[in-house]
Amino acid sequence: MKFLRVLIEGWTASFRYPAFVSGFQPTLPVPPLSTIYGLLSSIKGEIVKPDDLTVGFIFDYESKAVDLEQIYEIKSLSGNKSNIIKREFLVNPKMYLYVNDLEFRKYFESPYYHVLLGRSSDLAMIKCIDTVDLSKKSNVKLGKTILPFGTEGAYGILQALPISFTEDVPRKTAQTKPFILMDNYYNYSEECHYDEELDKGIWLW
Repeated sequence: MKFLRVLIEGWTASFRYPAFVSGFQPTLPVPPLSTIYGLLSSIKGEIVKPDDLTVGFIFDYESKAVDLEQIYEIKSLSGNKSNIIKREFLVNPKMYLYVNDLEFRKYFESPYYHVLLGRSSDLAMIKCIDTVDLSKKSNVKLGKTILPFGTEGAYGILQALPISFTEDVPRKTAQTKPFILMDNYYNYSEECHYDEELDKGIWLW
């Protein structure tokens, strides 16, 4: 099966835990699916929904760091206040993004909006666009991605995360499911899609 494999790199990335709204702000180790579809929507310039594409990704980073950040809580035209929080972020993120629509290449070559790996300050760059053939194989190295809850042998952070959001303002969660956030690789004994060049299993959504 033919896929576009797009290498995206940045200086920082951060993916907020939904349950944390104040105080220390940790980051998820891999992006949720809603972030992937948001990134694709930004690149295309219009909403990309889960039914529009088959996607997969491998996400990695060099290290984690924590910085102080001043945020402004807007309540009204008067009486707004600022707050200092500690925010965790990922350093030198790198993601291989797989998309089954080969026509999407033109959007990657000339993105409509900025490419982001998380928040508006997490600017990223598209470094390489390749067309690859993903075969199916068992006993592959799988990880550094997001997997369905209950995937055989998978371990990591278990978190309920949104898949996509509505187009309404304010936006609402369209669907939420439990996922395993795999920050490591493990040997997946069952059959899944496989990138021979990278020697990695690819979980497709």
